[in-house]
Amino acid sequence: MSDSRRGVLYGIAAYGIWGLFPLYWPLLKPSGAVEILAHRMVWSLVAVVVALAVRRHWSWIRELARRPRTLLLLALAAVVISVNWGVYIYAVNSGHVVEAALGYFINPLVSVLFGVLIFRERLRRWQWAAVGLGALAVVVLTADYGRPPWMALTLAASFACYGLLKKKAGVAGTESLTVETLVLLIPALGYLLYLQADGTATFGTAGAGHAVLLIGAGVVTAIPLLCFTAAAIRIPLSTIGLLQYIAPILQFLCGVLVAHETMPPSRWFGFALIWLALVLFSWEGLRHAHRTRRAATARRLETV
Repeated sequence: MSDSRRGVLYGIAAYGIWGLFPLYWPLLKPSGAVEILAHRMVWSLVAVVVALAVRRHWSWIRELARRPRTLLLLALAAVVISVNWGVYIYAVNSGHVVEAALGYFINPLVSVLFGVLIFRERLRRWQWAAVGLGALAVVVLTADYGRPPWMALTLAASFACYGLLKKKAGVAGTESLTVETLVLLIPALGYLLYLQADGTATFGTAGAGHAVLLIGAGVVTAIPLLCFTAAAIRIPLSTIGLLQYIAPILQFLCGVLVAHETMPPSRWFGFALIWLALVLFSWEGLRHAHRTRRAATARRLETV
């Protein structure tokens, strides 16, 4: 099997697991969203430390310790991703799986807006059209829900911020998650110890199976990240950009077909606008990449 094909399979595995998360978090009831989040932080750290121990990969610690700016970026990333994880778990376990999926559908458009607002990037005409359709979809869905889709918007904005911080930090996935979960370890452990002292913890009191599922939250967090890292070093970003839609598509299907969430015509219309925006956005990106490659090839031929 070629390296690129293996990379595609890793990418499908990563986004496939992320897309099926709505099936896992409800299994952790009666734990609340914050308790689940705390366990996810703690057991994710255990999972990545085990992965690093198997690979005997510790040399990065000394190098990273000499980069305080990078450590600060990863600490900020830890705070942002904890917000993302917490809102996502709450959305799924409170019956808003479709709205959670919406957050990850609009995430690429939010990332583009960040590029304009933060890096002063200039959007091409069709990119503006896609962003405009996305904004119109949010207006339609706000009217449908009777409120702004705040969970979707928080998920999209927090994940876009997380991606921005990770890009600036430039640290590989496993190492980055190790630092992030280490930053979150003290508050997570503190909250879990508080629950134990208060007698409201579900870990150890709701059965062995429940405890195993809470521990598994760390494993299901680490595995797709490792798959994603393996994919990122084997396939182009354009391919990853297309594969990323697997996750929200599966989340949406979980919400509609498994959780049987209500989808009135106005909500379908809002999602149709989002999907049209993403098709337009992806088409424009592929077309621009093709033109860029063709121009580069022409320049090389002219210099020969």
